[in-house]
Amino acid sequence: MADVCSALQILSAAVWGVFAGAQLAEGCLLVPYWQSLKPAEFHAWYAANDRRLVAFFGPLTIAVTLVPLSLAVAATLSAHPVRGIAALCAAIGLAVIGGFFAYFKEANARFTAGSIPAADLPAELARWARWHWVRTMLACVAFAATLSSLRPVG
Repeated sequence: MADVCSALQILSAAVWGVFAGAQLAEGCLLVPYWQSLKPAEFHAWYAANDRRLVAFFGPLTIAVTLVPLSLAVAATLSAHPVRGIAALCAAIGLAVIGGFFAYFKEANARFTAGSIPAADLPAELARWARWHWVRTMLACVAFAATLSSLRPVG
């Protein structure tokens, strides 16, 4: 079981690293770009690119939920020394996917449909950005925690 945990630790670090990096890029590049657009331009851009965003972020979100959860289960069952870190990262993964269903799914659908009035769009984008940064910081914590679990256990 130690080999399974080791493999899952590496995989967890990889998926958290890619996810955290993608979240940082989205927050630093896409969100400011979206906020610079006029409402009609933003809705058109989002509608044209929604499927690409889902195709990229969907599998990553699932991966940062399932891989750390698998590691947490394996580490707990085998009393592996990283079980605490694994549980933390699994909880963060569940929070990330939970946040999608609690807020982002509906907000993204409204962006795609163009159903947010022009006057309300700046406030909604600001709200979206705030929730995005919460998710990004959680991802960075999970990435750092997972990396710390890769050190040799003595």
